[in-house]
Amino acid sequence: MTKAGYLAAAGGVLAALLFAAPHPADAHPHVWVNVETTVLYDAGKVSGFKHRWTFDDMYTAMAVQGLDKNGDGVFAREELAELAQVNIDGLKEFEFFTFARIKETPVKLAPPKEYWLEHKDGVLSLNFTIPIAEPVPAETEGFEFAVYDQTFFIAFDLAKENPIRLSEGAPAGCAATVGNADKDLADLQRLNDAFGGQLTAGDANEGTGVGYASTVHLSCAKT
Repeated sequence: MTKAGYLAAAGGVLAALLFAAPHPADAHPHVWVNVETTVLYDAGKVSGFKHRWTFDDMYTAMAVQGLDKNGDGVFAREELAELAQVNIDGLKEFEFFTFARIKETPVKLAPPKEYWLEHKDGVLSLNFTIPIAEPVPAETEGFEFAVYDQTFFIAFDLAKENPIRLSEGAPAGCAATVGNADKDLADLQRLNDAFGGQLTAGDANEGTGVGYASTVHLSCAKT
């Protein structure tokens, strides 16, 4: 897929999440997402990732327009269910922006499950679980993952407090270590704010987001 084609498709995914209706091709908001991930363990293996993606308030305000069907001022999970489904279906093409590998070998992920949207404290969060197709033994060396959009149409950033957790069932001695990104997303956020939130992905880093991704390294002490 060409860069232009990728961005157009990604824009369609975002439009589905934001508005559930098509928008002009040149309407590309720069969306910011805070990521919280629980690494799931089962029977001594890493079995998947449970994500919570929280969107910025500007994005949220547009996303929920017209979705309060009963007019009670609350966006219930049921009212957001169709939007959650559209989003999950659309994100499939982009591998859910979740990339895991063992050294240089990609780890295949299975289709997501247990997904829903939640509106709380004025922001929208997408919750979903991505299983690993073939769970990875916890002591495997060189196992790591990251969440990013390679075009940087969406800016993913790890939450400031406890962004990565290990689930119950993690073997003793297991840990998650967050590596430093090559580029500083906080500097880019300040620049975006200076432009009134109108900085586009292309302006941000010429179409590559991996440099802003924080890689999470998983390890377990061998017994």
